[in-house]
Amino acid sequence: MQLAIYPLMTTIHCMAMPTPVDIQIIGTEVAIRWDDGHESYLSFATLRAASPSAEVRGERDIFGHQYGGEVPKNFVGVEVTGWERIGNYAIRFEFSDGHRTGLYSYELLRGLG
Repeated sequence: MQLAIYPLMTTIHCMAMPTPVDIQIIGTEVAIRWDDGHESYLSFATLRAASPSAEVRGERDIFGHQYGGEVPKNFVGVEVTGWERIGNYAIRFEFSDGHRTGLYSYELLRGLG
């Protein structure tokens, strides 16, 4: 007796996340032009406050206890001094207050603006 083994066939539908094609500093904002034509304008203060880093957000242990993180602040006057693409999924911004550990996913950036 021979058993026939058929692979499980599934179809996964996913929409590709738009990616930045151009990033520029314009005044006190970071302007991002996306490959789908959308443009985002994010203030330096908004970007700094939204940093997804553990330094800013803190970290949770396996029991859900929160450790670290910053008290919410007003980041008016903090500037973006540079940025770097991280793979094909994020951008790391450098700020004038020395912060540079947040990896801003394209999804997060698109949601901010």
